[in-house]
Amino acid sequence: MALPTLDTGPGSPPVTGRTRPGRLTRLDWRDQAIYIGFVVVFAVFALTLGDDGFLSGANLLNIVRQTAIIAVMAVAGTFVIGAAQIDLSVGSVAGLSSVVTALTLSATGNVVFGVLGGLGVGLAVGTVNGALVAYAGIPSFLVTLAMLGIAGGVAQWVSGFQPIPILERGFTLLFGSGDLGPIPSLLLWALVFVVAGAVVMNKTAFGRQVLAVGGNATAAAFSGVRVRRITFSVLVASAVVAGIAGMLYAGRLQSGRFQWGTGDELPVVAAVVLGGTSLYGGTGRIVGSVVGALFVGLINNGLILAGLDASQQIIIQGAIIIVAVALARKH
Repeated sequence: MALPTLDTGPGSPPVTGRTRPGRLTRLDWRDQAIYIGFVVVFAVFALTLGDDGFLSGANLLNIVRQTAIIAVMAVAGTFVIGAAQIDLSVGSVAGLSSVVTALTLSATGNVVFGVLGGLGVGLAVGTVNGALVAYAGIPSFLVTLAMLGIAGGVAQWVSGFQPIPILERGFTLLFGSGDLGPIPSLLLWALVFVVAGAVVMNKTAFGRQVLAVGGNATAAAFSGVRVRRITFSVLVASAVVAGIAGMLYAGRLQSGRFQWGTGDELPVVAAVVLGGTSLYGGTGRIVGSVVGALFVGLINNGLILAGLDASQQIIIQGAIIIVAVALARKH
């Protein structure tokens, strides 16, 4: 005799007599894991590192500053991974953007031209990435891995391996060094991207199409979604946002250097996956990605106060990604 089936609604698997309540509970727990983990880790660091200044206002503000740029890139990364793609070139693009912005500012003394230079880097790289993935059919992992090396090499070449100072105060105040009252401009940039990303992801046809492509590209195509255009668009957007991140690095640190953004692809992917966006595509949680970025920054800050060096931080970031992928479910 067949067991009864309960229809739980569009997009949800049917619940049969064999479905175990514990399984559903575990899935709900996974959905909230990043928030639980953030609170637990914060509490542990507060108890163990309170005497080392972890809870000081200056240190907490420093965590926000350090993670704001990663959060900006994680918003765009949510769309990329939600569409079942990946962009490993964001760190190198940020570095190249910072160099080109600084060179343009030095040559012209015009903030607008400097901004256009940084945006142009992102647009050019994103167009190449998107075209090769969407229209040439090359996997995004390979394309963006190659672009990571290309963009990094170009940044080293055009800068001559030297930092390029930025003297235009208007640019540095706007992109990272300024404050609006007690609020750092970097935090304002992050908030703008979070709000815009959440609206686009959750309230627009484009956001729904991105997740449809990531969930099942074939079904999305049969539903009228232009899969190639969506894939192209998310990769262009990712590179453009990485270009903006490069300008934020340049403004905050008042120079363009090819090193800015180096290795950022790891914390960006970690933030997005920890935030609940599946590496298999089909989901996208903007707020979760930002909390994931704060979580990674929180861990790095705590490890520094505990006396661990940068190499140990990278090891722990890699371990975090493995755990997050192990906990992720296929949609």
